[in-house]
Amino acid sequence: MGTNPKTTLYVGGLEENVTEQVVHAAFIPFGDVKDISMPLDQATQKHRGFAFITYFEKEDAAAAMDNMHNGELYGRVLTVNYAQPQKIKGGEQGWASQAVWADADTWFERQQQEEEMKRLNAEHQATVSAAEEADRKKLQEVREGETEADDATDDPMAAAEAEALKST
Repeated sequence: MGTNPKTTLYVGGLEENVTEQVVHAAFIPFGDVKDISMPLDQATQKHRGFAFITYFEKEDAAAAMDNMHNGELYGRVLTVNYAQPQKIKGGEQGWASQAVWADADTWFERQQQEEEMKRLNAEHQATVSAAEEADRKKLQEVREGETEADDATDDPMAAAEAEALKST
């Protein structure tokens, strides 16, 4: 319904012969009526036993609900409550108060954000892998350098040659 739910009332229990004019006459004493909707049964083209009444002011709607709930019209007891937003099948949560395509833009934006996150994560992973590989190579070079230095100090002949080279 696209209107303020505090100004729209659900009126149930209407007798088959009740028309919009009768509903209007019964509810006008409480305030100016903006709109009356009596949904039709597609098969019989008669109203389905309920109506929605929209007032301009929420105070008028409250007064009508207080006075007409459990009231009688054409020999039938009425149920008068605030109308709930019309539910439409679809949307992200299954039943929604909006059309199926209404969340298409947010879905598209979310898809773009997810793709961007995947790209950034892949970039980050590549950077981390490259840094780890560089660290491994440095460590390997340091270990190879230590091995050559260790080899030279462990071998007495190599140590003597190194000493002789230093003195010349």
